[in-house]
Amino acid sequence: MTDDFELKAISPSAVPEALAKAERYRLLNQPDEAESICRDILEAEPDHQPALTALVLALSDQFGLQETMGNFREAAQTAAKLEDNYERLYYGGIVRERGARAMLTGLSRAFAYDGFREAMEWYEEALPLRPTGDDNAILRWNSCVRAIRKHNLRPRVDEGELPLE
Repeated sequence: MTDDFELKAISPSAVPEALAKAERYRLLNQPDEAESICRDILEAEPDHQPALTALVLALSDQFGLQETMGNFREAAQTAAKLEDNYERLYYGGIVRERGARAMLTGLSRAFAYDGFREAMEWYEEALPLRPTGDDNAILRWNSCVRAIRKHNLRPRVDEGELPLE
């Protein structure tokens, strides 16, 4: 079923307040509301870097809550639009780390190790680019290491091809 509703555009002058509201909704654990607001901001200003960052976080906040693969792809693509090399790598790592954390429950657990390792690679690449005093990539790296240890994660063993009989 389709609807006849049209989205209404916000004015560029409303962007700062809208961004603050999106961040507030994220803090209230309402990432879908934050996502919607970020999309409105990006309609008004398509390259608005803080809104792109907030959208990456809002989408990745939803990993494990909804259909994760679509959100994962979009979050990764959105992080790739960040202009600053450090932020692009750092938030790319965030997407992968949050994807790994979402895999810790259920049948995807076997893939969580790979997700954490991929996130760590992104953080490793971000380290030499980080601004003075910004150790966020180190904090996230350490968080990945602790998650791997806490959950006793190991690399998947390639079982090769199984015989047909």
